[in-house]
Amino acid sequence: MPIPALLTGSTKRWLLLPVCFVAIQALANESYDLTFEGDGSFSIPHADHSVHAAIVDLHANEVVAKQSDTISGTEDPAFSFHFSDVLEEGKLYDLHYWIDSNFGGGKEGVCDPVDIDHQWRIPLGEPSGDITEVARHAPAEQAPICATFE
Repeated sequence: MPIPALLTGSTKRWLLLPVCFVAIQALANESYDLTFEGDGSFSIPHADHSVHAAIVDLHANEVVAKQSDTISGTEDPAFSFHFSDVLEEGKLYDLHYWIDSNFGGGKEGVCDPVDIDHQWRIPLGEPSGDITEVARHAPAEQAPICATFE
C-alpha cells in the first residue's frame, strides 16, 4: 500500500506544518529601503566634488549596493541617495561613504587616504524598517574605508 494511503487526515496536517513554517519564515525576511543624505554643511567645502556611498553586509563582509553623486554647492540636502529594498531583516549593515576632495593631492576618481579624500563609516545595525540617515560634515569623525571601494 502506498505511504500516502497509510496517513490519516490529522497526520497529513501535522506533516504540512513544517512546510508552512518554512514558507512563513521566508515571507518574514522583509527588505527595507535606505535613504542617505548629506545636509547643507557639505556644500561649502565640497561643492561639485563626487560622493560615493556603499552599503556593507557585515556578516558576509560584502558590498550589497553602491551609488555616486555630485555634491551641490547650494542645495540642502547637498547630496541624496536612495537604495530600494537593499536592507534585509536579520542582517547587520554599515554605510561607507567618501568624497573625492583631493585636498593636498590625490587622484581624481580614486579613494585616497583620509587626509586627502574625506571618508566616513556609519553603523546602521539591524534594520526593522526603512531607514533615513542624514549626515553632517564632520571631518574629525572620519574612518578609513577606501578598501570598500576597490
